[in-house]
Amino acid sequence: MTYALEVNNLCKKFGGVTVTNNLSLQIQSGERRLIIGPNGAGKTTLFNQITGEILPTSGTVKVYGKDVTHLPPQTRPHLGVSRTFQIINLFNQETAAHNVVLALLGVSQQRFNPLRSLRVTDDIYEQALEILKSVDLASSATRKVGEMSYGEQRRIEIGLAMSQKPKLLLLDEPLAGLSHDERLWVKDLISSIPRSTTIVMIEHDMDVALAFAEKITLLHYGTLIVEGDRDTVVNHPQTKEIYLGH
Repeated sequence: MTYALEVNNLCKKFGGVTVTNNLSLQIQSGERRLIIGPNGAGKTTLFNQITGEILPTSGTVKVYGKDVTHLPPQTRPHLGVSRTFQIINLFNQETAAHNVVLALLGVSQQRFNPLRSLRVTDDIYEQALEILKSVDLASSATRKVGEMSYGEQRRIEIGLAMSQKPKLLLLDEPLAGLSHDERLWVKDLISSIPRSTTIVMIEHDMDVALAFAEKITLLHYGTLIVEGDRDTVVNHPQTKEIYLGH
């Protein structure tokens, strides 16, 4: 079987500290997978190795059967990998539309033509406006990101990730720092993503996360502790001890 994401014996060491410890995962196409674990469990470091921001010490990462372990991070969106970050990573001095345009250029042939001057009438700007519309921010296209609320910035980031039409989408705590209403809005947005996109999500809001997940992986100190469906993982004694606190 060809998996959407296959991680084999992934290990990352920073000096004497092991952050992912011979970690193996197999995630099927179209799956909704939840990664949980206490702070320091290695969740974001796992994402960083999948997307290439960090190279593993050993082990392999495959996306739809292709070994991407040592490919540079800028090549991975072209293979269908996209992500959001735990800490929002936008250009605050640029407008919302310009942020989306830059993301679109990242997977467009236009990025190879530095002499081309982009105008607001260009198709790529029209695409950017459609993406902002999809996250209910079309009216904010000309606002600078730094002047927008945290929740609006989070919605832009999800729009940026989806603008690349990913086959594999990694969401790193997409609900963190949001108000109740914003959390509901983002939850509905994530739920609307089609099954052609496989989603792996790190999230601490267990009510939302458990409703999303079809399969859950619990990490602790970079080691896979428990994996299975919701009932199996939530009711496992080690989950209660390590993560749920009882």
